[in-house]
Amino acid sequence: MSTVRTSQKSMLDQLLIQDKWKRDDLLDLGIRVIDAPLVTVGGGLGSFALADHLRVAGVPASEIVVLGPCSDPSDTYRRLASNSQIPDNERLRSDSGSTIDNIWGFPSYALREAWHDRSLTPLMKVATEPILTEYFTPRAGQVYAGVDRECDRIGWSSMFHKGWVRTIRPDRDGGYFVLFTVEKGLAVDGRRQIERIAFRCRTVHVAVGYPGLALLPDLASFRKRYPDHSHRVSNAYEPHDHVYDELSHRSSTIVIRGSGIVASRVLQRLLDDRRTLGTNTRIVHLFRHYVDGPQGDSPRFRRQGGGGFAYQPFNFPKAAWSGQLREHLEGLESSERADLINRMGGTNTAPRKAWQRQLAEAREAGVYLQRIGRVTDIEPTGSGLRIVLDPSDGGSAIVEANHIVDATGLLAEMTQHRLLADLLTHCGAGQNSKGRLDVDPDFEVRGTRSGEGKMYASGAMTLGGHYAGVDSFLGLQYAALRITDQMSNDGLCRALSPGRNASGWTRWALGRPPRNRRAA
Repeated sequence: MSTVRTSQKSMLDQLLIQDKWKRDDLLDLGIRVIDAPLVTVGGGLGSFALADHLRVAGVPASEIVVLGPCSDPSDTYRRLASNSQIPDNERLRSDSGSTIDNIWGFPSYALREAWHDRSLTPLMKVATEPILTEYFTPRAGQVYAGVDRECDRIGWSSMFHKGWVRTIRPDRDGGYFVLFTVEKGLAVDGRRQIERIAFRCRTVHVAVGYPGLALLPDLASFRKRYPDHSHRVSNAYEPHDHVYDELSHRSSTIVIRGSGIVASRVLQRLLDDRRTLGTNTRIVHLFRHYVDGPQGDSPRFRRQGGGGFAYQPFNFPKAAWSGQLREHLEGLESSERADLINRMGGTNTAPRKAWQRQLAEAREAGVYLQRIGRVTDIEPTGSGLRIVLDPSDGGSAIVEANHIVDATGLLAEMTQHRLLADLLTHCGAGQNSKGRLDVDPDFEVRGTRSGEGKMYASGAMTLGGHYAGVDSFLGLQYAALRITDQMSNDGLCRALSPGRNASGWTRWALGRPPRNRRAA
């Protein structure tokens, strides 16, 4: 038995170094091959958005295969939001019309909340934003509930297969093979049993989100050098409730790194705990780049700033999603697009007055301090950390703290993700000027066409392409719409015509499944 396993592994290794596969090669390895018109890889909100559009366009659920590790498409997003201190009852950084569960945007999140709460307040807020009020943003739980309802309506469970995709290869005869691994439990000898299945498709869609999480280099180095003290250094996107638990039991000092939306959410959690739980927590906010005033030379991109933060209601100006900035970006070359995206975006947080007032009160009370400088060393102490700075503000070079929370962002290096790295090596995919997948305006991955087969991608991995807000609800829907239009042009599904949209919205409003309509 051991000899057989070794032989099969050797044959699989030989197969994995090939750039193109044949069906017979897979069958010889005992790998089952299943034909499917379309496979979407990831199983998260990117896959959900495309499946939703295709179902509205009339594609039967039986012709869509969704592969991913989590059966709930909101699961990864929900986990990252929860870790970054946005529980279900708190509000996300998304506007009222970005309804991920409804491709038409009506009724909006504000209208739904007004109906649910029997209150006109959400509608008044939308009517007067952003001049008299701040932008309306939906509660996280409302978004997840909407996704759950739409999953039931479009038959998500019949499309979804739980497991892991490690490899995609072009088929020598056109199209693609998606190699999928499923756990089958433990064997009698205790070994983990797996089954490999190859889905053969004409169209493949990749939406795996961010490649992974990573700490700042100095924090990662500390964890490696002092593993027994690694719990004192946390990434804001990973589970770190132990930090807040410890702070609730004794007087402590915490260092926050970063100045974006996640850093502001962590700060709000700490200050809320001081108010509601009576914690005695001292916060030291460490900045690498300090914003002391409005940013941007151009009136189109000039935004509020001060006190260390750059303020912008959303990741990008709203015109980047559906206005002049979107049209302008689509006509630029790769390096020009990267430059414009950097100027429109960058590190920023929402200018929420309640949070700004809370921070000002903490600063006045002396429990919130700001420092500017570069960390040169971190060492463990008896009950905490000793942080050595090369300060630019002339202050003390030593900060004593119990914990550090790194809220500087998510890692987005494609080479850190096995599947994405494999696309670069074997499928002809390239990288744009932002280091992400190089896609055309219709989100087709350049260089990957296989006969009549096409590979598409959407989500965070395509930042730097012809659309800025790819890592947003509306961005995922926009990508799904462009992909659906291309599939319609190729005769793989029906177009989302005005009549079909009217019929589709009516069925959505009544909670009825989409009608199955094969391509003409």
